[in-house]
Amino acid sequence: MYVRDNESGAPSVQEQPTSAQVEAATDAFRMLSDATRLRLMWLLSSGEYDVGSLAVAVGVPRPSVSQHLAKLRLTGLVETRRDGRRVLYRARDVHVRTLIQEALFHAGHEVSGEPRHG
Repeated sequence: MYVRDNESGAPSVQEQPTSAQVEAATDAFRMLSDATRLRLMWLLSSGEYDVGSLAVAVGVPRPSVSQHLAKLRLTGLVETRRDGRRVLYRARDVHVRTLIQEALFHAGHEVSGEPRHG
């Protein structure tokens, strides 16, 4: 959808993203291209989890989940907080949560054949 700013109906020109923005987005998409990391991010988009809970939920060994979380944290997609001896993980912010939700909702339309939204 384009923002129209003149009477001719021609689309307005959007400001181009900076190289740094494109690089950061590419890094994020690269991290999300792994099925386990995407499953982890889906869970982390709805709440906080420790490594053990995530390992059980996605059916992946705990050391593997820890490695995936370290990568996601390094790229700024997740953040942590301490709760006693446990470390809890969650999606960093509303932008990340929305990105995950929209990607999976889009995939749902692709898989199910549901009509697309306008």
